[in-house]
Amino acid sequence: MLPGSDRVDDVLQEAYLKAYRRLPRRFANEAHEATWLYRVVYRCCLDELRRTRRRRELPVAEVQAVERARLDVESSLRGLAPADRAVLLLVDLLDFRYDEVAAILGIPRGTVASRLSTARERLRRSLGDA
Repeated sequence: MLPGSDRVDDVLQEAYLKAYRRLPRRFANEAHEATWLYRVVYRCCLDELRRTRRRRELPVAEVQAVERARLDVESSLRGLAPADRAVLLLVDLLDFRYDEVAAILGIPRGTVASRLSTARERLRRSLGDA
């Protein structure tokens, strides 16, 4: 069993219970069911992180290095074409499958693969220069 997997199970159980209890009050036009459920789980995860967050003192130099890296990644992502950035974030950050991304963006699956390859290469080059 992975470390912390009990916590993951607890958070998921809490999220599903909250969703079940709130389902009758959920408005039909509010959001798609999957989006609504994702948001409930997301909020439960944030609650768990707040509950278990431990403050750790970091040297100022480390904090500055992390912030610099974050800004570099953010800048490099902004430098990508919006279509490439969307594919990259959906696949690499949100872990959608190619066919799901194709459906979301209304493009062929092959275009998803092509844009993803292009976006990764441009991001790699941009971060290598950063």
